[in-house]
Amino acid sequence: MRSLLILTLATVVSVVALAASSTTAVLDVKNMSCGTCPITVKKSLEKVAGVTEVRVDFAKKTATVAFDASKTNAASLVKATTDAGFPATVRQP
Repeated sequence: MRSLLILTLATVVSVVALAASSTTAVLDVKNMSCGTCPITVKKSLEKVAGVTEVRVDFAKKTATVAFDASKTNAASLVKATTDAGFPATVRQP
C-alpha cells in the first residue's frame, strides 16, 4: 500500500512539473497570402526545439504555439517564422 502511495505521488509531481514549464504564445504573422503559407509557418515553428503544438489561423493571420519554456522562448519562435519569410510579433495579452 505504501509503495502504491509513493508511486502515485511521484506521478503527480512529474505531471505538475511538466505542466509548469509549458507556455503558450500567440504570434501575429505577416505575409501569409495563400493557402500554403500556414503550412510553411507551421513547419518552421515545429522545427524549434521544445515546441509541442502549433495551430495556424490563416484568416486571423496568427499562430498559437505551445512550447516548453525551459527549451525555447518566444523570441526563437519569432526568429523561426521570420527566417521562413513570415515576420511575426508576439501578441500581448
